[in-house]
Parts: sequence; structure tokens; C-alpha cells
Amino acid sequence: MAAATQSSQLITLEQQLANLDSVFREIQTYLATQRPAFVPGRVYGAVDQIAAQIPLLREQASLVENDRQSLRALAQMGQVVNSSIDLDEVLQIVMDTIIRLTGAERGFLLLRASGGGELEVRVARDRVQGDVVQDDIAISRTVVNRVVSESQPILTTNAAEDPRFEGQHSIMAFNLRSILCVPMTVKQELIGVIYADNRIRSGLFTKRHLELLTGFANQAATAIENARLFSSVRQTLEEVSGLKNLMDNVLFSIPSGVLTTNADEKILLCNRAVSEILGASEAELLGKAIQEALPHLASSIAPYTTRALREEQTSTGVEIAASLTERGPVDLRFSFSPLKDGQHETQGVAIVLEDMTETRRLEAQHSLFERMVSPAVIEELTPGSLQPGGQRREVTVLFADIRGFTSFSETVEPEVLVSVLNRYLAAAADAVLEQDGTVDKFLGDAVMAWFNAPIPQPDHTLRAVRAALAMRDAVARLNAAAIAGERLTFGIGINCGEAVIGLVGTEKRLDYTAIGDCVNTAKRIQENAAGGQILMSLAAYEQVKHLVLARKCQPLLAHGKREPIQVVELIGF
Repeated sequence: MAAATQSSQLITLEQQLANLDSVFREIQTYLATQRPAFVPGRVYGAVDQIAAQIPLLREQASLVENDRQSLRALAQMGQVVNSSIDLDEVLQIVMDTIIRLTGAERGFLLLRASGGGELEVRVARDRVQGDVVQDDIAISRTVVNRVVSESQPILTTNAAEDPRFEGQHSIMAFNLRSILCVPMTVKQELIGVIYADNRIRSGLFTKRHLELLTGFANQAATAIENARLFSSVRQTLEEVSGLKNLMDNVLFSIPSGVLTTNADEKILLCNRAVSEILGASEAELLGKAIQEALPHLASSIAPYTTRALREEQTSTGVEIAASLTERGPVDLRFSFSPLKDGQHETQGVAIVLEDMTETRRLEAQHSLFERMVSPAVIEELTPGSLQPGGQRREVTVLFADIRGFTSFSETVEPEVLVSVLNRYLAAAADAVLEQDGTVDKFLGDAVMAWFNAPIPQPDHTLRAVRAALAMRDAVARLNAAAIAGERLTFGIGINCGEAVIGLVGTEKRLDYTAIGDCVNTAKRIQENAAGGQILMSLAAYEQVKHLVLARKCQPLLAHGKREPIQVVELIGF
């Protein structure tokens, strides 16, 4: 509003001066032609003097108006420069304003990259507010280089005749006339130049134009530096945001739970796995102390978080069993590490947790399976091999049955019966496994085992003999420690021959076993062995007769066999 009022006042003053000039010219004409006698002579001189001053006053008023317009334009450019962070758009508007105010044919803004280097044209505009095409960007590098080296503005009204640039190729080749070039500096460091020229008119630019452009260059330099800083900050924020998104994606993808706390043990970060493992949402965990967020675990993990914070020590593989509200009993494995900043100062604790519940359940099942099946069998069984079928192999089969167990079971409670049975069967199984045999199954109070499958054993019959003798010795030790009513014995039968070893059953229920006449014969031999007696077929005896002591027995008339079975009784080594 004030600028508009001043402009109106100046226009009125120019009109008044113009009217006054016209009036005084009429007075001069009247006095010169009429020369009235009543007008004193000194009036003539005063009129001429005033008439001569009026054009000067009009010229001064015009200069004042031009200066006012220049200052107004400079203020407007400052507002434009500082009103936006879109530097390219702002600089185009500014260059168009400079060209309009100075009458320049073209205007260029050259900037140096943030890291230094040569000046490059950033904005190139012409008098019709269009971009100068690349082929028409012909400027005086001589003038630009001098401004850069001296950090001083240059004004030339006719570059071709300016002795400072005499003989310079760029000026002569491009037919340059009026040139105006000013430096842009920030904190005494030159970051670029503003260059304006006219290739047609000489004497176009004045000192006023130079002052105008210099003032704007100072504002533009500050705005450019601010825009660069903003761009750098924005780029940094984008990078940080990208890293955060990457970290979030990584944390989301990690199957292990990851959470961090500050020095007060308040939870600052947790990933999806933590929520799933602990059965609590992020909202229930973030910002809360461990004691509040994890009441079922707080006391168990407190020593390790304290160790990480106070002693800056890492604790790994810490297993904790707990009962969670949402999940019930769980087995968790933790790792605790000091959380350090860039100065290696501990700011909190990084905690990694894994849900071991299913793993521990499978391990328990595997352990139970190992107690039921030979480890050698487990090693042979792979998911791809779990199909019905088998292979023909020569094996030595051993059957051991507790004698008198049926009558014994009638005299004791079931709990006592099971306890006694387990002691004797465990002794038999341990004897077989000690010789790397395979315990096929427990048949009530009997044990079936074989040797030479699935792992080949050239001395498989000798291993069966050792297992049988070990069973007899183990039973003697058990009986020595047992009360009279709980003393039992094994009847053991051993046979050697071919059998089919493999999986029998369906996909839902498979049994790894041995099938064949060799197995049936071993069972019949065992059925005819007395308590504490070990009977062997002649086929088995022939494999070890040079290593064992045995005595020949009467042939056995076994159920289901057409021919008597020739056997010997194993005495020892």
C-alpha cells in the first residue's frame, strides 16, 4: 500500500512539473514577444531561471522513480527467492525479472557444484521468457573467469571495444556488446555468477543495473545455499527413511524375536516375531518397562539385562522355561547384548529370543524314539525312505523272554509289575544296543533284536552272543539286589539266516522290522530255553564255534516246524 501511494505521488509530481514547465514556457514566450513595460527586468531573469530548472527537476523525479522501481523489484525478487524451495522455478522467475528491468537480451545463472569444480549453466533465459537452447548458450568465459578469480562484478558497455578484453576470442566470435556479470558468494565463498548480456545494443547497462544485480546476487546466493541445505536434509531424511523401512522389513522377516530397551529397561522396539512368540501385541509392549510388559519373564531375564547394562557383557544361549498367559508353557532361548551408540556408550539392551518350544517337544519325542528304536535305525531312516518294503539280508536274530512273568504278575500290584518289568527289559535293551544291535520291539515281557542291519556287521553273530551273555550277567546283578519275590530270569534264543529287513505297514503306521523263517526259528528256540539258558541254532553256532564254549542239546520239536531244530547251549567264552 505504501509503495503504491509513493508511486502515485511521484506520478502526480511529474505531471505537476510537466504542467509547470508548459506554463513557464508560455510565460517566456509572452514576455519575449510582448515585453510589457509594467514587468520589472528582474522578473525576466527569474522566469528564465525557473524554466531552466524545471527539466532538471523532471529528470531527477524520473531517476527517483527508476530507483524506486529498482528497489521494489529487488524486494520482490527477494520475496520470490525466499518464498519457495523449488530453486529452478524461483531462479527462472528471477532471471526473467532481471532481463525485464535491465533490458538484457539473455540472462544466465552459473553454479558450482557443492563439491567444487567448474561452473555450469543452471538457468538460461531470453527476453521472451523462454529457455535458451543449448546451441545458443554462447557467453564470454573471459568475463566469467575474471569475476570468479577476482570476486568482483564487471560492467562493460561495449565488450568489443573494452581494453580489458581486447583480443578475447569469445567476445569477438560471439559479437558481444553490453555485458553485466556479478559474483554470488556465501560466507566469502564463491558459489556461482549471474551473467546478462545484449549482443545488439552497446551502452545498455548502467551502474544502477550493476547495483541492482549485485544486490540480488547476494540474496540469490543465500537462497541457493539454503535450498542446497534443504535438499541435503531432505535427501538425508529420505535415506534415513529408506534405511528405517529396510530395517523394518528385515526385522519383520526375521523369524527370531528382536527387541531393544533403553537404559531404564523400557522397550523401544520389537518386531512381529516377538509379538507372536510372547503372545502380546506391539501396543502392549512398546514404551513399557520389561517388568510391566513381561511379568512372567522379568525375574528370569533381569540378571542378564543388568549384566548387559552395568557390566557391558553379552549373554547368549540363555534358555528359560515359562508359562505365558496366551500360550501356556513355553521354552525360550535368549541372547542379551549391550546396545551402544556411535560413541560406543551403552544406551540400552538388545534382546534376541527364539521359541524353542516345538524344538524341545520334538527333541523329547526323538529321545523317546531313540529309547524305543536303535540309533542305527534312526540314522538310516530319512523322509524319502519311509515307504513300505525291505531288503533281503543275512542277520542274527535274538529273542529274550522273562520266565515266570505271568505267575509273578498275579502276585504284585500293576505299578510294581511295570517297574520290575522295565528294569529287566532295560537291561536286555542296553545289552543289545551296547553291541550296536537293533531292538526291534518289546513283546510284553519279551525282547526281539537283530544284528547286521541296517549297518553291516561282519561279526554280527558274535555280537549277538556277547549281547546274550551280557543280558545273563545283568539279570544276575538285578537279582542280587532284588527281594526274593522279584527275582526273574531270561530264556534266550539265537538264530542266524536270511530275512527281509524294512518297513512293514501303511503310510500312517509303519514298523521297521525283520520278517522270515530265520526270525520265526529264533522265536521257537527262545520258547524252549529255560530261565537263565541261552540256546543257539547250529547255523549260528557255526559262525562262532571257535570263539565260544557250548554244549550240544537234544533237537527241539518246535511248534510249526516240520523238522527238529538242532541247537546248542551257550556257556560262555
